[in-house]
Amino acid sequence: MPFLPLIFLAVATTTPAQRDQAEVAALDTAFQAAVKANDADTMAKILADDYVLVLGDGSTQSKADLLVEAREKHRHYEQQDELEQHVRVWGDTAVVTAKLWLKGTRRDGSVFDYRLWFSDTYVRTPQGWKYVLGQASLPLPKP
Repeated sequence: MPFLPLIFLAVATTTPAQRDQAEVAALDTAFQAAVKANDADTMAKILADDYVLVLGDGSTQSKADLLVEAREKHRHYEQQDELEQHVRVWGDTAVVTAKLWLKGTRRDGSVFDYRLWFSDTYVRTPQGWKYVLGQASLPLPKP
């Protein structure tokens, strides 16, 4: 029990905005892990029903599109990890900017290995934070 006052102090000095920031950061990390594992059920819980992903080539994908790809295992990921993550919160809206490393094999056998920037927009709803919009860059030049 000697650590209880320290834990209380840490919680007591955390602002609501800092708690929101930490919650959204953890949620975005959980979403990336679900994508890596093709865990459509977890993805479905995090994504808003009207979710849209805008890819670097200008094409778009819906929540339904992403869930089908996960269930049908269109990709097997070795890496689907955030290398950097920055979260900004404005009231009931949060934006996560992350550099992702994606590496694996597509269902057709072709391999992929690239990094890109991603911006994820979350909105607080009565059901908690929901991922409403994703924007992905084109793959970055190889290091």
